[in-house]
Amino acid sequence: MTEEAVDRATYQAVLGVPAFLAVFTVRTLSIAAETLRVLALSILVLTETGSPALAAFAFGAGFLPQAVGGVLLGALPDLVPPRTLMTIGYLIEAAAAAALALAGLPAWACLLVVASVATVTPAFNGSTGRVVAQVLTGERYVLGRSLLMVSASLAQLAGLAAGAAAVGLLGPRHTLIVCAAVHLVAVLVTWLTVPTQRMPARTGPPLVRRGWQTTGGLLADRPLRTLLLAMWLPPAMVTGAEGLLVSYAPTVGLAPSGVGPLLAAVLVGLLVGDVVMARLVRPAPRARMVAPLVALLGLPLLGFAASVGPVLACGLLLLAGCGFGYGVEVQRRFVEAVPEQTRGQAFALMSTGTMTAQGLGPLLFGALSTVVPVGTAIAAAGAGAVAMAVWLAAHGFAVGVGSCGDVRDAPS
Repeated sequence: MTEEAVDRATYQAVLGVPAFLAVFTVRTLSIAAETLRVLALSILVLTETGSPALAAFAFGAGFLPQAVGGVLLGALPDLVPPRTLMTIGYLIEAAAAAALALAGLPAWACLLVVASVATVTPAFNGSTGRVVAQVLTGERYVLGRSLLMVSASLAQLAGLAAGAAAVGLLGPRHTLIVCAAVHLVAVLVTWLTVPTQRMPARTGPPLVRRGWQTTGGLLADRPLRTLLLAMWLPPAMVTGAEGLLVSYAPTVGLAPSGVGPLLAAVLVGLLVGDVVMARLVRPAPRARMVAPLVALLGLPLLGFAASVGPVLACGLLLLAGCGFGYGVEVQRRFVEAVPEQTRGQAFALMSTGTMTAQGLGPLLFGALSTVVPVGTAIAAAGAGAVAMAVWLAAHGFAVGVGSCGDVRDAPS
């Protein structure tokens, strides 16, 4: 791709693609609703049980079970029209939030509901990725992905702000009613705006067998596997740290519902890092920055071992969030390396692994927080991210990634 072509890729041009704009809108609504759910449920569990570990598990309960759905249902995005699959997914999310709000379930049952719904999440996430990859290519895909990340950050910021206020005013269970309502709006917008797409004829093995075979083939490809691990593991460390912030807040004089600014700081950093990497950094230098940015995810978290106060904690979390800009280059390489006929399942697999790893992060570091101070457990998550940066540098993100191309020679 020439420099002139890169210059023509703008956010305005990307938002001018109707199919992308539709996905962009419904995904933003869905993420805002999901953020409300995560915050409200974490506070609910902490309030009812008094357990930091269970609160961390509540933060990650929707992540880990996606491994099951990704394997069993991962082929659906290549078989079912995106509008249909996304609409069903958002309906399920709305029903789950309503059940959490109205059924009076104990904490363990709330976690079970979230975990059950998570098994179908990879399928409609795969549909979203498939639509974006079909309508955007090259640097337009990079900017489209950046816009999705920016909107996700802003939606999460809005969800945190509204969630903290709603929990304080209404309580966590009533906040979940608001979450269900937002998901229902996403259902309506999806059905009205996401275009229909013709899917290939349903040939080949049954759904589950096809899912197993395609997943196995994707994971057997060493360059693709390296790219997938690069997208899965570093965020898991940061999510492990985030899952402990509800419990960390009281140790520095904040109420659990006051955790919003700490979580928001990560999102602001993510937004800044992603926009800078996507819009201001050219492809060749961007490729060389993957491992250093992953290190940036973890290094600031080491400061939590000293039980830093709220202001410094926000600064450290903001700096760590900037490291998420590494994903701009990794996802660009991923979409170029995936065969088009399995693109939907590839995105489902990417989403599945990301969510599963982010579910393991809170579990691991939540368990660690039962034997060491919460701040020390957060610092341990940071050390894990730094270790991942070293691993990535040793496995191609300084010198190239096999058949995915030489990072130093990335097209510009």
